[in-house]
Amino acid sequence: MNRTARLYALVEELRAAAPRPLTVAALAARFEISTRTVQRDLQALMQTGVPVRTTPGRGGGWSIAPEMTLPPIHFTTDEASALTAALATADASTPYASAARSAAQKIAASMTGPASTAARTLAARIVTLPTRTDSEVRTAVEQALSHNLALRLSYTDAAGHESNRVVEPAGLLTAEGRWYLIAWCRTRRAGRGFRLDRITAATPTNEQAQPHNLTDLLLGSTAATAVRPAALAPLTPARPRHWGSSGGSRAEPGPDRGEGRPVPSSC
Repeated sequence: MNRTARLYALVEELRAAAPRPLTVAALAARFEISTRTVQRDLQALMQTGVPVRTTPGRGGGWSIAPEMTLPPIHFTTDEASALTAALATADASTPYASAARSAAQKIAASMTGPASTAARTLAARIVTLPTRTDSEVRTAVEQALSHNLALRLSYTDAAGHESNRVVEPAGLLTAEGRWYLIAWCRTRRAGRGFRLDRITAATPTNEQAQPHNLTDLLLGSTAATAVRPAALAPLTPARPRHWGSSGGSRAEPGPDRGEGRPVPSSC
């Protein structure tokens, strides 16, 4: 058994026993390997984000949180290749890129057979040109979105004008290979789009943001026809449409700075 297959098998062994912990000696006997190898493998799983934990003392051992892991997933080779291609686009400038990498590791560990082979073969044939990004900015945007917090940011628009403002994030827009934060700008009192690679600094505040409808904020902009990606349909519950729920917060194109761009003006 190679190491990748063994790591996957270790996870499944811990899952089957959960919540009861298993000792290193028991795992070593189960897989016919040394206790040192088991310890090294378990540490590797922890470093990749797999929720394994150790309990010291009598009756202790290693266990896993079953609700935090993936059961065996049976992908077709085409599905595995599609996931590989999609994950390859999650470069350093992509929101939640770090989480995407750890998710990719978990998905890879759950795949076996032809699907796993197809995914690894395609992964070896994909390259990307690195993009300039600020990981602190990306992390701040992620936190503001995930926890519904107002965000204080510094922004440089297409004309090189710098500004500081506080915004209330509504969502993300991807267009032509770029990512934009769509938000209600308290300074402009309107919906605005901010290209992530033009945000020079960002800090989440401790203030809860008011809810804003993403579609409403895009009204009146060149991104008004934006739709949710079809691939995300299974993750998106159908909800009734509430026009004007943001208090008329329409994205007004600004004077000579945002017109013609695929997002609301960021001036």
